Amino acid sequence: MEYWTPESALVVAAHPDDIEFGCAGTVARWTQEGAQVTYALLTNGAAGSSDPEMTRERLTELREAEQRASAKVVGVDRVEFLGYEDGLLEPTLEVRERIVRLIRRVRPEVVVTTDPTTRYFGDRYINHPDHRAAGEATLAAVIPGSDTRLAYPELLEEGLEPVKLTAVWLTMNTDPNLVVDVTDFIDRKLESLRCHASQMGESSEEDARFIHDLAEWAASKEPFRYGEAFKVFRFDLPLSAPDEL
Repeated sequence: MEYWTPESALVVAAHPDDIEFGCAGTVARWTQEGAQVTYALLTNGAAGSSDPEMTRERLTELREAEQRASAKVVGVDRVEFLGYEDGLLEPTLEVRERIVRLIRRVRPEVVVTTDPTTRYFGDRYINHPDHRAAGEATLAAVIPGSDTRLAYPELLEEGLEPVKLTAVWLTMNTDPNLVVDVTDFIDRKLESLRCHASQMGESSEEDARFIHDLAEWAASKEPFRYGEAFKVFRFDLPLSAPDEL
């Protein structure tokens, strides 16, 4: 798959900081190259603390502020919060409909989300169920929700017409077909990640090493040092051209 910069993108993830770990380098590159990017966080991030003094209400406010600051580092001004409870996200019809509405309202060229089929990485990480639920609901919203005119007639009454996307990009995928060169943007990726101070804490340097190691691993077969890997589905290429798929 050949790299290209979309004119606009909607990135849908479960928690504040998911985007930073998964694709903030690519987002930084896109915005520098002129793309308009919107973030959408499905949960409130309220479960992400073991501090006995922290409350869910306070952490929700804190993580929203951290996410807005983090987005600005990579050139993103528009951040949407859908407010579902952290740790309890399910790919329900209600969640799907809200993502369909968001896609039709934002009208992006591409949608980026997490791969719902990834249950674990190696023998050290079990994927969070919210990550899988976010990807499942978003892919169901893309097809048939976002592009089928009669799928949601109530949205037509609101003036929200269908959207023909160019592509879907999946992060946290174990079988990528595109690695984006983020060598020039790795520092901005780390800066955006450090905005999530409630999650980084005293392990920020350890997390920085993890990000560098992961980006080097993603680019291990590429002619550049740091990369972010994606499974990309393109809808604007002819099915009769397998060499381009």
